[in-house]
Amino acid sequence: MFEIGTSLREARTRRSIDFTLAEQATKIRARYLRALEEERFDQLPSPTYVKGFLRTYADYLGLDGQLYVDEFNSRFVAGDEHDARPRRSAVRPERRTRRLETTIVLVAVALVAIVTLIVVSAWGTAGSSTKSPAVVKRTHKTTTHAISRPRAYLEIDAVNGASFVTVHRGGVTGKLLFEGTIEKGRTEPFKGKRFWISVSSPENLRITIGGRAVDLGGSKPLALTVSPSGVHAN
Repeated sequence: MFEIGTSLREARTRRSIDFTLAEQATKIRARYLRALEEERFDQLPSPTYVKGFLRTYADYLGLDGQLYVDEFNSRFVAGDEHDARPRRSAVRPERRTRRLETTIVLVAVALVAIVTLIVVSAWGTAGSSTKSPAVVKRTHKTTTHAISRPRAYLEIDAVNGASFVTVHRGGVTGKLLFEGTIEKGRTEPFKGKRFWISVSSPENLRITIGGRAVDLGGSKPLALTVSPSGVHAN
């Protein structure tokens, strides 16, 4: 047990707060604040106002407002009304129960979201599996078509490395068909029977004419003329 009014007055004095400033901060009339400090609670409209003002004023002074309300209940409130007002110790378990209920609800929502995600993913996988035969069928048709396609008369493969290549149709003054670097692993096919070819790195290339490989030989740049009668170095 402690003196409510004396404790409030000492806290206000320590902080050098006058009633005018306290009234502005708490929105409680100065005469009611003075009545709280003098424990003249009968000057306030009702016990409900007393408890509300006590809590606000004590909290403003840096004290525990609920502690002052509990002290007022134990000393000045009639038995029935006092019993109807739970103490701090009775409120805390209720708050913990509410927090536990909230946690359970959040966990349940999370589990529902996870199950929904699993079902959607499984449905998507099943849909993809259903479409797989059609994809395989189209791939098979493409492969079959590629195998049946006739090879180009002239094919230049970069098997050992890259090489800069120029290809004209007919002769050196003919239509330019290709000019650029053929990277390793790449093949350039050309339709026709007559070509003029310039190669910067013949050792990196394999040239096939009419299905037969031609040995370029050497590593120096060279120019070739291709015709149905054969291949001639220029």
